[in-house]
Amino acid sequence: MTTGENSTPGAAAQAAAPGGPPTALFALAWLWVGVPMAYGIYELVLKVTKLFTGG
Repeated sequence: MTTGENSTPGAAAQAAAPGGPPTALFALAWLWVGVPMAYGIYELVLKVTKLFTGG
Protein backbone atom coordinates (compact mmCIF):
# COMPACT_ATOMS: atom_id res chain seq x y z
CA MET A 1 0.00 0.00 0.00
CA THR A 2 1.32 3.41 -0.90
CA THR A 3 0.84 6.59 1.11
CA GLY A 4 -1.67 7.94 -1.41
CA GLU A 5 -4.07 5.00 -1.09
CA ASN A 6 -7.04 4.88 1.20
CA SER A 7 -6.60 2.57 4.18
CA THR A 8 -10.10 1.11 3.85
CA PRO A 9 -10.32 -1.47 1.07
CA GLY A 10 -12.96 -0.57 -1.48
CA ALA A 11 -13.68 2.87 0.00
CA ALA A 12 -12.99 4.61 -3.30
CA ALA A 13 -15.30 2.22 -5.13
CA GLN A 14 -18.08 2.76 -2.59
CA ALA A 15 -17.75 6.55 -2.72
CA ALA A 16 -18.08 6.60 -6.49
CA ALA A 17 -20.74 3.90 -6.75
CA PRO A 18 -23.59 4.85 -9.09
CA GLY A 19 -27.05 4.71 -7.62
CA GLY A 20 -25.88 5.66 -4.15
CA PRO A 21 -27.99 7.80 -1.85
CA PRO A 22 -28.22 11.46 -2.92
CA THR A 23 -26.22 13.81 -0.73
CA ALA A 24 -28.75 16.64 -1.07
CA LEU A 25 -31.49 14.39 0.34
CA PHE A 26 -29.33 13.55 3.35
CA ALA A 27 -28.58 17.23 3.93
CA LEU A 28 -32.26 18.13 3.70
CA ALA A 29 -33.23 15.34 6.08
CA TRP A 30 -30.63 16.43 8.65
CA LEU A 31 -31.85 20.03 8.40
CA TRP A 32 -35.47 18.88 8.74
CA VAL A 33 -34.58 17.23 12.05
CA GLY A 34 -31.67 19.37 13.22
CA VAL A 35 -33.20 22.84 13.02
CA PRO A 36 -36.22 22.11 15.25
CA MET A 37 -34.03 20.13 17.62
CA ALA A 38 -31.54 23.00 17.93
CA TYR A 39 -34.42 25.42 18.59
CA GLY A 40 -35.83 23.08 21.23
CA ILE A 41 -32.47 22.81 22.97
CA TYR A 42 -32.12 26.59 22.86
CA GLU A 43 -35.56 27.03 24.46
CA LEU A 44 -34.74 24.37 27.04
CA VAL A 45 -31.56 26.18 28.06
CA LEU A 46 -33.49 29.45 28.41
CA LYS A 47 -36.14 27.86 30.60
CA VAL A 48 -33.65 25.94 32.74
CA THR A 49 -31.67 29.10 33.42
CA LYS A 50 -34.89 30.88 34.43
CA LEU A 51 -35.79 27.98 36.70
CA PHE A 52 -32.47 27.91 38.52
CA THR A 53 -31.83 31.65 38.65
CA GLY A 54 -35.30 32.63 39.79
CA GLY A 55 -35.92 34.84 36.78
